[in-house]
Amino acid sequence: MRKLLMLFTITAIIMLAACGSDDAGDTDGASSDGGDTYKIGATQIVEHPSLDAAYEGFKDALTDAGLEVEYDFQSAQNDQNNVKPISDGFVADDVDLIFANSTPSALGALQATSDIPIVFTSVTDAVDAGLVPSMEEPGENITGVVDLHPEQIEATVDFISTYFEGATVGMVYNAGEQNSVTQVETVKTAAEEKGLEVVERTVANSAEVQQAATTLVGEADVFYIITDNTVVSALDSVVGVTNDQDIPLIVGEPDSLAKGGFATFGIDYHTIGYRTGEMAAEILTGEKAPSDFPVEYPPEIQLFINKQGAEEQGIEWNPEWDDMAQFVE
Repeated sequence: MRKLLMLFTITAIIMLAACGSDDAGDTDGASSDGGDTYKIGATQIVEHPSLDAAYEGFKDALTDAGLEVEYDFQSAQNDQNNVKPISDGFVADDVDLIFANSTPSALGALQATSDIPIVFTSVTDAVDAGLVPSMEEPGENITGVVDLHPEQIEATVDFISTYFEGATVGMVYNAGEQNSVTQVETVKTAAEEKGLEVVERTVANSAEVQQAATTLVGEADVFYIITDNTVVSALDSVVGVTNDQDIPLIVGEPDSLAKGGFATFGIDYHTIGYRTGEMAAEILTGEKAPSDFPVEYPPEIQLFINKQGAEEQGIEWNPEWDDMAQFVE
């Protein structure tokens, strides 16, 4: 009898310990210090340096805000067919917030939910894309930071006009990306004002980029690659063409300089991602709603130049650039 009582007691202790272990290990909705754990669905159309930098900035802001966050990151792998199913999955998982890093990703998120808060960045024109009614009046559950400074394209076209006078500007982009169509139209308008001609090629996927760039040789004096996700993800193939043919390559953001671009009037993608993360922190903690945040522009632009890219593309160096530009490698 005593042995049975002892066995019963030991079994009860083991069962209680097991139950206590399960409770301690359950972190769904709570952090180790007893605070809330927030689940964020994070998605972008494709992985490339600019979008990746924005995502890192977003996470850094939430870390600095002291929030415990569980991330579910998914890339659409540059396939539009993957965009909405990713956001549908976030909705099914009942995430607390969706971080949409690119125009297609933001559109997919907005189509998937009107209830879960959405913050976006790396979007060129949130109004034209149909994400928000206006910059000042975001949607009920969506807001963010765009990646196109109002003066960025005009400054770039002015740079081309000043230092490559009379140049024909060649552009390659995916006409299926709304952000790209918006930028190209802005470039055309600015180029016309400066008396420059624009020739363009469109692609449907990254495999077509090199051929499209090659067909511009002989027509274009300067290449201008905007922040088109399809082309930027295959920028090495454009760089190969411009280096072989001694054609200056102007790009849409500083990260593309590291791949061999010559110059850009760009922004810091980590900065816009960080600002988006600051918005997300206040939304998650209930201090504000998405509708309380007007959609924001990047704070400033800067001329960046890659000297090695200039050398590879046979560009004659202008001493004025020494004082104008920030140099990157």
